[in-house]
Amino acid sequence: MDLKITPFFFFFFFTLLISITKALDPCASQSDGSQDLSIIPTYSKCSPFSPPKTDSWVTTVLNMASKDPARVNYLSTLVAQKTTSAPIASGQQVLNIANYVVRLKLGTPGQLMFMVLDTSNDIAWAPCSRCIGCPSTTFLTNSSTTYMSLDCSVPECAQARGLSCPAIGSTGTNGCFFNQSYGGDSSFSAILVQDALRLGNDVIPKYSFGCINSISGGSVPSQGLLGLGRGSMSLLSQSGSLYSGVFSYCLPSFKSYYFSGSLKLGPAGQPKSIRTTPLLRNPRRPSLYYVNLTGITVGRVPVPIAPELLAFNPNTGAGTIIDSGTVITRFVQPVYTALRDEFRKQVKGTFSSLGAFDTCFAATNEAVAPTITLQFTGLKLTLPLENSLIHSSSGSVACLAMAAAPNNVNSVLNVIANLQQQNLRILFDVANSVVGIARENCN
Repeated sequence: MDLKITPFFFFFFFTLLISITKALDPCASQSDGSQDLSIIPTYSKCSPFSPPKTDSWVTTVLNMASKDPARVNYLSTLVAQKTTSAPIASGQQVLNIANYVVRLKLGTPGQLMFMVLDTSNDIAWAPCSRCIGCPSTTFLTNSSTTYMSLDCSVPECAQARGLSCPAIGSTGTNGCFFNQSYGGDSSFSAILVQDALRLGNDVIPKYSFGCINSISGGSVPSQGLLGLGRGSMSLLSQSGSLYSGVFSYCLPSFKSYYFSGSLKLGPAGQPKSIRTTPLLRNPRRPSLYYVNLTGITVGRVPVPIAPELLAFNPNTGAGTIIDSGTVITRFVQPVYTALRDEFRKQVKGTFSSLGAFDTCFAATNEAVAPTITLQFTGLKLTLPLENSLIHSSSGSVACLAMAAAPNNVNSVLNVIANLQQQNLRILFDVANSVVGIARENCN
């Protein structure tokens, strides 16, 4: 009997082949229709960007962490912007260190973008078509049917610029143009625009963001940044009641190759049982997520720290923040020195330095390395060793993965950074003024 290959057979065969290919590809998108958005390390194997050529992921972390001091310096200079006068910086400053990106779409139809996830920044921005100095992947404004540039007179413009709008005609244009610095060695110019922002299955129409038209320097994230801060231009504010002021994320390890981290928006699907600590608001730095760090324990030994070094102070901006953009946790110099000295006392042996890390030791001593516990109001977080130690590429050396903040007059911030947050669900509930932390393996 003759066998005839029908069109249906071809369709079935190729459908099966595509399904098998996706199943074998660890980097394939895994959308289940929920509000979980994939978050990946910028330099992972699944990253949409070209990773730098280095010998090991430790070298990559060291390179990224080398820019932490500039970021912590910047966080220390943030002040509330006033739209009626020129503040220190021209508008809400963007932040540095592009460690994690979130997948989303801009425009109609949606254009796929991988934007840096930043909890200490409000305004979002993306490189746009015809941008000078931008990478090849840009948001094509002419391809979106819902794109609209904003007039300088709209209230959002004052938030983006940090300045009141000049008189119409004084600059030859009425668009909302602004300039911002980034990373200490880069800057960009942009115009404020509106378009649809698509997160998972949600669409936020008329989302205001900066459309970059020129870049100077090499530190600006190549596909832009999504601000998850607490200001009026942030995702929480512009989404209105859609997410009820609640979001959480779980950051995978720097070594993870998969799209396994997630950003969850809204109260639904958040952990049912989670320890919380009060979320504090500092009017001097209103975009940041402050918590009350009351003490640090190394092993079973409380670290002797003067209370004023940890105290929340709305007048000076001092205190402790949780930040998704800083790589390694930074404490003000006296706090870090006390923590480091107690850690060294318990590990013993000979110590050396490696990049930003000044407490490296033979990995054979790791068995006696003490755990570090961060004590917040109502919550104690004992860091797993993978969140407090980093190893050399050979594995023969382990280092305490923390450092001192830059020592200057503005150095009053303690920053709980993303390496210490890995494989934890960090919940921000602005409506109820709490931050929650729960264990979650998202590698």
